[in-house]
Amino acid sequence: MTTMKSIPVSEFKAHCLELLNQVAKTGQPMILTKRGKPTAMVCLPPVDEGHTWLLGQFKDKGEIVGDILLPFDEPWDVDH
Repeated sequence: MTTMKSIPVSEFKAHCLELLNQVAKTGQPMILTKRGKPTAMVCLPPVDEGHTWLLGQFKDKGEIVGDILLPFDEPWDVDH
């Protein structure tokens, strides 16, 4: 079992881009510490399953049928 690399936040601040590139390259998370206590973890983002949600992607895809403000007069069975 490998131990996670642990570095002080001040060191992370000074070498941020280099350390982010290291995490991206190796895939190994990094613990950031403040006064010796873990405060954050830098890791790879979740794997994208190939689906990206885009704002407005469903524009013009829906259709309103009838008057949505009038009361619904037909009986409604919750079990169906």
